Parts: sequence; C-alpha cells; structure tokens
Amino acid sequence: MGGTSTIGSNAVGQTAPPGRSAAAPEQRNLVNSLIKGLRVLEAFSAERPEMTLSEVAQVARLDPGTTYRLLNTLTVHGYIERIADKKLFRLTMKVLDLGFRAIGRHSIPELARPVLHSLVSEVHEAASLGTLEGSDILYVERVRAGHDRLGVEIRVGSTIPAHCSAIGQALLAFLPKSQLAQVLSQPSRSADMPPVPVGSQELADALETIRRDGYCLRDSYFANGLRVLAVPVLDDDRRPLAAISITGLVMRTSVEEFRDRALGPALAAARDMSQALKVRGGVSYPNQL
Repeated sequence: MGGTSTIGSNAVGQTAPPGRSAAAPEQRNLVNSLIKGLRVLEAFSAERPEMTLSEVAQVARLDPGTTYRLLNTLTVHGYIERIADKKLFRLTMKVLDLGFRAIGRHSIPELARPVLHSLVSEVHEAASLGTLEGSDILYVERVRAGHDRLGVEIRVGSTIPAHCSAIGQALLAFLPKSQLAQVLSQPSRSADMPPVPVGSQELADALETIRRDGYCLRDSYFANGLRVLAVPVLDDDRRPLAAISITGLVMRTSVEEFRDRALGPALAAARDMSQALKVRGGVSYPNQL
C-alpha cells in the first residue's frame, strides 16, 4: 500500500486512459507534424524524383489531406516545387543546401573518417587518406584493421616522401606535368621516413602505369612484408585532391587476390571522398586542418 505502482502509469504517476499506452518521455517531446514533414521530404529519391500527391502520400504513409497541407507548406518555404502543367511535385535545390551546410562545417579528417571506416570494414585492412604537402604526403586520417600492427608506424600527421610511396605515386601520376616537375624538384622534408632512391625512368614508368590503370599496387618501399594499394581522389577535371591507400601483409594473400579484394572498394571510397571534398569546396592543407 505504501509503494507507487508504475504499471500502466505515465511519468508523473497518472494512470493512462483505457485503450491508450503511456508515451515514453522522448516520444512526448517530439513534434509529430515535423516528423510527417520530414517523411514527405524523404519520400523523394533518385528512383522517385517527381511524384503526384497520392504517390507522396502512399510512400510517406500519410493520408491525402495531411500530405496536401504538408506539400503546400514545403512549397511556400521553397523546399518543394510544383511542376508547371503537371500534377507533380519535386524537391528543390534548397534541400541540398542543408546538406551542403553540414558538409561544409567538417574538416578533411571528419569527412574521411566514415569513408575509411567503411572501407576497412569491407576489406579488413588498414586504410589511410593523404594529401600533398610540398614533395611529401601528409597523412590526414588513418584507420587500422582491428588490433593489427604493421611493420611501419604511420599515424595522423606523419609525412613520407611522395615519389617513393604508393600513396604518393597514386597522387603524383595525375598532377599536370608542370606541377609534377615542380614537386619532384623539391627535397623531401619528412622527418618520419627518409627518402628511398627511385630512378627517374623507373618513376616515370610507374606513374605512366598508374595513369593507365587508375591505381598503384606495389610492395612498400619502407617496410618488408607490406603491400599497398593506392588510388587517387580526383576532382571533376581529374586533378588529384588526395589519395587513399590500403595496406596489408604480403604473407596473407597474393598480389592478384589483394587487388581483387581491395581495388573496387578503394575506388568507391575515392569517389565518395571526391564528392565530399567537392561539396566542401576543396582540400584543406595542414594549416587548415
């Protein structure tokens, strides 16, 4: 008798009306009309770019009257437009602007982190994103695969000479010739990895192969037993913004198996990163990280 029962009562100890369950506190703090409006916006997709009112209602799981009022509200505020002479609705660019604002706030590591995590979960190998700093590659994000430790210690902020690294060659191969010559004329300033001598003809042949194939696959210059696959992150003009690398142990798999397993996901990750950087407005170099 002295206790307070919580069965069938809400947060303030009142009994819920018959036939109705008490809402959880987080549910009571939601705006249902806003939720319905978001469902209308989310009804549109690449497969359904234009829809009638009844189609929107069906996809959003709303009644036609509610859908009509929500569409009118979103049209007045510029998020949806009616197509002239058709009973169709579609999203406007104002919706995209919300996404652009969100992406624009993020630094490169923040943009790269989910891309690399997804890549690592797919290939089960370490993955990195690097940008060009002088004649070196600066690692701006790196995700390890589980607790694996590779034979070379690379961390965020590490630099390695671009010309003698797979990730660097993947980026250098797509530089304009004049810029490439300028980069190669500069000495490395890396304090993490000393340059490995690479003959000029050997480098030229390697870059030509990378330009042809779209990726670099080779054993590491810096550590025995490591294999690296690297792909460039290109803009719409096919100029390199950065490069993504995947590193694994040679003993685990053959070159062919490593390429077959890692190349597709690496290229997809590079495309995702390119799009994110495009929306953000380009690459932020060290002083902007």
